[in-house]
Amino acid sequence: MANSKLNLLFRIFLLFFAISELLISSPAESSNAEQKEDRQPFVGVNIGTDVSNLPSSSDLVAFLKLQKITHVRLYDAAQDIIKALARTNIRVVIGIPNNQLLAIGSSNSTAASWVNRNVVAYYPETLITGIAVGDEVLTSVPSSAPLILPAIQSLYNALVASNLHNQIKISTPHAASIILDPFPPSQAYFNQTLASHIVPLLQFLSKAGSPLMMNLYPYYVFMENKGVVPLDNALFKPLTPSKEMVDPNTLLHYENVLDAMIDAAYFSMKNLNVTDVVVLVTETGWPSKGDSKEPYATKDNADTYNSNLIKHIYDRSGTPLHPETTSSVYIYELFNEDLRAPPVSEANWGLFYGNTTPAYLLHVSGIGTFLANDTTNQTYCIAMDGIDTKTLQAALDWACGPGKANCSEIQPGESCYQPNNVKSHASYAFDSYYQKEGKAPGSCDFKGVAIITTTDPSHGSCIFPGSKKISNKTSQGSNSTTQSSNAGNNKLRLSSIKISALNNVLHISFAAALPFMMMMLFLF
Repeated sequence: MANSKLNLLFRIFLLFFAISELLISSPAESSNAEQKEDRQPFVGVNIGTDVSNLPSSSDLVAFLKLQKITHVRLYDAAQDIIKALARTNIRVVIGIPNNQLLAIGSSNSTAASWVNRNVVAYYPETLITGIAVGDEVLTSVPSSAPLILPAIQSLYNALVASNLHNQIKISTPHAASIILDPFPPSQAYFNQTLASHIVPLLQFLSKAGSPLMMNLYPYYVFMENKGVVPLDNALFKPLTPSKEMVDPNTLLHYENVLDAMIDAAYFSMKNLNVTDVVVLVTETGWPSKGDSKEPYATKDNADTYNSNLIKHIYDRSGTPLHPETTSSVYIYELFNEDLRAPPVSEANWGLFYGNTTPAYLLHVSGIGTFLANDTTNQTYCIAMDGIDTKTLQAALDWACGPGKANCSEIQPGESCYQPNNVKSHASYAFDSYYQKEGKAPGSCDFKGVAIITTTDPSHGSCIFPGSKKISNKTSQGSNSTTQSSNAGNNKLRLSSIKISALNNVLHISFAAALPFMMMMLFLF
């Protein structure tokens, strides 16, 4: 009988101890899970600002959240954007323009001031994950090459002083041209004239755990090697084994150009005995429009490349040389930078126009972790900005008449009558026709006065036809993003408080119960 009671008491003791350990470890395990998630490969976007109608910082961040974009790269330290990204869970790499390298590279105090002003002031509310020092300096501004490493080291020391060097990685983006003979990848090597800069830089990256940042464009590889590199290889299109590129030295098969370019970087590092630095693709993409000398800069090719790129990264299949390591990538770029100088393609790398309407339709359904728009699924048709009222009225009349759009909701007293203007009424009628036609090609044109958008145009009690088909989820998601995010943060903080309080109670109870249990053990 005594043994039975003793066993029962011992089991109670173990149960009490197990519950205590479980609750105490919960916050740490949650943190580890978040860190593991941060290490997963991702697709981000570059945000250039040579855009005539760039959204305000708050509108930009709202758009990023709506599109489920979780990683962005800025070319400078735009404080208004950095501030607007606070408490959004969007990770950001901030940049230092080439013209600031001299000041930062020649003065530790200037570097420390820069870090305090642009990083410490915002982290961790804004999740700054990296600093890109300069851009393609070794090839575009070779006279500034000696400044790169001193600038990086000064900034790194400032991060160490703020105990942020483990959370924020620092590196510098390179053009693909620093690597010579990139195919076959096994024969690739860094340009030896740059060795005095590249070797110590790689040693730093290895020591600091930072990535080798590379701007890699299969588009340019194809354009410079037409007849040698098939277009399908550049666009990630499925290939028969006979069309795959084969490295004769390793017998590795390459189904796409980007993987070959990444492995060329790995082989180049290996030739310098560096094997622990990962490649981060800071720029890649495909232009959707070009001049007469750029016939392959088309919307179809841009859609194919970027859609397949996104799928490829989230497949997490790595490269032929490193199937265990999938490089994260930043698509160049979020918006068409219409203010950039010729050629035409320079202004047409964006996924979207500056007014946030899609430049072309991506096919990314089923991925679920990047872009709210399988832009082929959740799209709407609205009137374009800047169209005169007379032209819009004619298109509206056709949509509600011969086009047989359902225009009942824009009649006086109905939910979409306000605002009572031609553009608003035309947008509703256009979307009604577009949805009725099953979003068929050409159904959102109306003689050039309509445009497809991924942003839900519904407002107030006015629900657009495209939203009715998806139960208004897009509209609700757009309006409640901030609220949901804040609610999630509040729940997280509340959970932490509850866990902390429960731990305290548990420790007190455990401490109070321990003498009692010891006495019981003694008695039995």
